[in-house]
Amino acid sequence: MNLRRRDFLRLGAMAGAGCLLFPKNYVFGQNSPKLKPFVDPLPIPPVLPGATSFDIHMRQFFQKLHRDLPPTKLWGYEGMFLGPTFEVRSGSPITVQWLNDLPGQKHFLPAVDTTIHGSESNVPEVRSVVHLHGAKVLADSDGYPEAWFTNGFGKTGPFFSTRVYHYPNDQAATMLWYHDHSLGITRLNVFAGLAGVYLIRDEDEDELPLPKGKFEVPLVFMDRAFNPDGSLHYPVQTVPPPPPPVSPIWVPEFFGDTALVNGKILPFLEVEPRKYRFRMLNACNARFLHLTFTNATDNKDQLHFHQIGTDQGFLHKPVTLMDLLMSPAERFDVVIDFTGQKGKSFILNNDAPAPFPGGGAPGMVPQFMEFRVTLPLTSTDQPLPERLAPVHLLETEDAVRVRRLTLRENDDPNGNPIIDFLGDRRWNEPITENPRAGTIEQWDLINTTTDGHPIHVHLVRFNVINRQLFDLNVFNQTGKLKFLGPPEPPAPNERPAWKDTVVVFPGDTTSGQGKLTRIIAKFDLPNEAEFPPGNRQQYVWHCHILEHEDNEMMRPYAVVSGKEDKD
Repeated sequence: MNLRRRDFLRLGAMAGAGCLLFPKNYVFGQNSPKLKPFVDPLPIPPVLPGATSFDIHMRQFFQKLHRDLPPTKLWGYEGMFLGPTFEVRSGSPITVQWLNDLPGQKHFLPAVDTTIHGSESNVPEVRSVVHLHGAKVLADSDGYPEAWFTNGFGKTGPFFSTRVYHYPNDQAATMLWYHDHSLGITRLNVFAGLAGVYLIRDEDEDELPLPKGKFEVPLVFMDRAFNPDGSLHYPVQTVPPPPPPVSPIWVPEFFGDTALVNGKILPFLEVEPRKYRFRMLNACNARFLHLTFTNATDNKDQLHFHQIGTDQGFLHKPVTLMDLLMSPAERFDVVIDFTGQKGKSFILNNDAPAPFPGGGAPGMVPQFMEFRVTLPLTSTDQPLPERLAPVHLLETEDAVRVRRLTLRENDDPNGNPIIDFLGDRRWNEPITENPRAGTIEQWDLINTTTDGHPIHVHLVRFNVINRQLFDLNVFNQTGKLKFLGPPEPPAPNERPAWKDTVVVFPGDTTSGQGKLTRIIAKFDLPNEAEFPPGNRQQYVWHCHILEHEDNEMMRPYAVVSGKEDKD
């Protein structure tokens, strides 16, 4: 049993015993119309035609998300939800001009909170900036949260520097995704539909005997809530608003009661009795997913996940799992074998508690889609290769610095979260992480909260080293780490592997335990770009629970050319 699975079962057992880790007053979207599942086919987002330059427009539109639901108002890239898929070659750069054609002065979701950072009343509500998640790019093309722009570039944020983004694609074959990253409203813009898939291909992938063409399918998971008229429902704090210092509108995490895949509610996919490759992305605002494949008839006949890749490319070899635990923003490259299953149907189930790991009902969304093995076999497939790609891990002894960075949550007297912190600092405080370009650093992420946090570091890919429990009381009182047992190794689908988003699990805070997660990264710029000494390329690292990053759980960092700055 791997570490992630152990943590899931252990924390779930604690919750089931009445020891919930989240005594907070979360707001759930739980009043959506009851819709019949598995009546709409899974849509496949169109692939953009091959080119080296693109103009991509953000537009408002209406789209039917379920057979029995009226059309829903959405924002999307090229006026579709999901946005179109980029498919590019490693080493072949492209440019993209992202164009904001969104209408009006007020956001159509009534949840803009002007009391949180970056979303003050003097900032336009209808603004956008695009982050290509997982991309190795220079800072001006990274989608910095304060590089936002309005319709027609009428107004721009303080970090806006270019209308054209340069994507060098200086990385191995993998699945990235693009989404809005506007400071203070990321949770709303992504919820409105601003997301899409970006695939990088290379020669190593070409040579692997993997399912291709129509047998390779993206699966982008989201949860939403709806009003009876089909409009999106994003919940806000109860009325009247809570007294200060709790933010009056912002909710600590969003959990909808309706599952979507590729922008369709509870769809189905007809498949042949053979292997399929699924490029999975958890694009939920805050929901963790614990996925299993079971027979639709008896819920017992279970299919395996053969995971072949993760956030930043292929694993060294396939890993066979009975279940998958996915945090928001993680991507899993998975092969499912339907051979011998002709005539059967299978359900992709989810039983991850929400909030994760200590929540439960009413937060769960139990099903995402159905797979029907009803198509005739048109071509045979090949066995999965025993080896996929070499993964050369970074060595801890090569790290020039070990940084200890604390994840902390501040609550009000009733247990409602006010804000979360990284490194005990707010967004607008001076930068304290400034690695020198080309150097290796180890980051120890110290979780003192009851949340599991998916931590994403822009620009870099990293290896997960291990995790370790520590005495939370000693740490809170003295700032020193007293470890409670030896380090726990990563899960088989985390190492050897390259990641850009990692689950920083909590300890058992009721027993005075916190948990530390160690990662190691080389802070390379694309194509080994060089700048004059002292040049600073500014990026961010943050929790990818969108409600958290929108309210302080995000920090800037700078990659510095030449001699390293002093902290």
